[in-house]
Amino acid sequence: MRADEPFLVRHADLIFALKTFAASILALVIALAMDLPRPYWAMATVYITSQPLAGATSSKAFFRVMGTLVGAIMTVALVPNLIDAPELLCLAIALWVGLCLYLSLLDGTPRSYVFMLAGYTVALIGFPSVSEPAAIFDTAVARLEEISLGIICASLVSTIVFPRSVAPAVAHRVDNWLSDARNLSRAVLLRDGTSEAHRARRLKLATDIVEIDTLSTHLAYDRLADRNAVSNLGEIRLRMLMLLPVVASLEDRLAALGEEALRRQPELNRLLEDLAQWIVSDVGARQPAGRIRSMIAERQAVLDDDASWERIITTSLLSRLRELVDLSRDCRALTEAIAEGHDVSTLDLAFHPETGAAPVRHRDRGLALWSAAGAAGAILICCAFWIGTGWPDGASAPMMAAVACSFFAAQDEPARFIRSFGLWSLVAIVVVAIYLFALVPAISHLEVLVVALAPAFLLYGFLIARPATAGTGMALAANTATLLALQSTYSADFASYANSAVAFFVGVAIAELVTRIARGVGAEWIANRLVLSNWTTLAVAAERRGKGDRAEFAGLMLHRLGLLVQRIAFLSESDRRDTDSLVQLRIGLNIIDLRRARYGLAVSTISVIDDMLDQLAIACRKFASDGLPVELLTSIDRALARAVKDPNDKAREDALIGLVGIRRGLFPDAPAYRPRAGESVAA
Repeated sequence: MRADEPFLVRHADLIFALKTFAASILALVIALAMDLPRPYWAMATVYITSQPLAGATSSKAFFRVMGTLVGAIMTVALVPNLIDAPELLCLAIALWVGLCLYLSLLDGTPRSYVFMLAGYTVALIGFPSVSEPAAIFDTAVARLEEISLGIICASLVSTIVFPRSVAPAVAHRVDNWLSDARNLSRAVLLRDGTSEAHRARRLKLATDIVEIDTLSTHLAYDRLADRNAVSNLGEIRLRMLMLLPVVASLEDRLAALGEEALRRQPELNRLLEDLAQWIVSDVGARQPAGRIRSMIAERQAVLDDDASWERIITTSLLSRLRELVDLSRDCRALTEAIAEGHDVSTLDLAFHPETGAAPVRHRDRGLALWSAAGAAGAILICCAFWIGTGWPDGASAPMMAAVACSFFAAQDEPARFIRSFGLWSLVAIVVVAIYLFALVPAISHLEVLVVALAPAFLLYGFLIARPATAGTGMALAANTATLLALQSTYSADFASYANSAVAFFVGVAIAELVTRIARGVGAEWIANRLVLSNWTTLAVAAERRGKGDRAEFAGLMLHRLGLLVQRIAFLSESDRRDTDSLVQLRIGLNIIDLRRARYGLAVSTISVIDDMLDQLAIACRKFASDGLPVELLTSIDRALARAVKDPNDKAREDALIGLVGIRRGLFPDAPAYRPRAGESVAA
């Protein structure tokens, strides 16, 4: 640890505020020296781009340049060709903004910023330029130069002056997460604590991994991070994701066995105690993982047609214990290698990516389409009001509607955020009025101007540095810099400023109103929609008979889990319990494992299992209205009865473990499975 590190950490927010203000003044001075028409755009861009961590600033900067370039090109293509048909021009810009917002919401990664910027940049450049269409190329180039200048200044200052890398923050969060996961695993293995306590800890782990994912997306753009950091994190993230369903499955299998059955198996109890101790022990005090695997293998029993429900459950439990050992051992090995700077690709890992989770994201096309339609509608309403009234300064209204709708579309309740943005924009309007008509007229030197601006913009930077107030600081900083419109000469006019400010606020107000109509649903509706999407995905998993989609399924379900955890308070009690226990994810993984096991089974067994999977698919698609039919439990038990009689040992065991997982996931409270008397082999 460097001697100055505690100071930097302790005063990180203040340092960020000072750095951002310095970068904004640098951008403003250079823009004035280059005689750019609107140098204040460079200053505003610094505050829009800057983030406390250098990697986050770099990723946002890169995508902002790309998006601005695309938007500038589109503006040059649209405005000169449609200027004689203003209604058509407004429609074209509104549709373009809507299309780009739709693509941005579907992408959902930092790259989505390209689409968002490409959309509202056309509104920012195009609407104010309709009075001078002949100069649109020069205007677009100037905007690109001003915004690029702000981005360059923000990136340089962020990277050079007391830089804060994303990598240590991610590493710290990962270490804490793994420590929490090990403690939860120990508590589950020892049956220490209530199911409610375990559920709360699982929720915390799921929430934390979403935050780690969000933070780690910027790692690839962090020049201070090791070049292998992204691939290294990918390896360990894969295993972190799979730890959650494995631990939840272990808790379920132990609950299914019950304490009485565990007392009848003292050797299994000792194994659980040894494994619990192994999970949390320091590296030097640990037994080799191979020794723990051997202990698990010694407890494995052959599953034949005489296998009891208790023996089947025990075998399933041992299989999950083996997965826990592999995951835990890999996580330890990866963290050690990363800490020592070794290449993780040379490690002998037990848990392989093809059995894990691929980086697949949930995409809600319906919600994205409604958001895009709302943005386009808000722009068109503002344009109609602007054109209908002949308002000279009305261009700010559709421009701000495009910005407000785009910025907050990804939120569960975007109208609430737009309203907050509008209220803080009013504060910025008042602050700018004080500067423009009370302070700036008396200033004749740049140095004095910098001193005058410092109190407000340092406060804005301090607010941006804190997650709880980042949105407020961004609204104040960007709007103050834009409305202040600092140029080489003072030319403020109160009537013109008042008109622009009113149009500015009208655009935000219309954006809020239209968004409330287009996106009147809230977190509860989105959460229920996610749950139904999971059941549909389970139906698809049951219907498909191919191989190789386990990783894709796991990645999709785990991403939805992260989205659901953020909205857990809005779910019904039954759906909340299923989400907490990762029930749908576990059922899906067992379905896929069962489908793989089918290929080694007898034809008669495959027929019974396929019939059960078809019934399961139908039940999942009808779950929202009908729930799960009792007949499905009968079908699962029939498949179990047939599977235990299958002559193929390895496939039989895999099929039984998959069927147990499906039965426990769908019907956790059902009585223990008992083969029916006289069950025929061909049934």
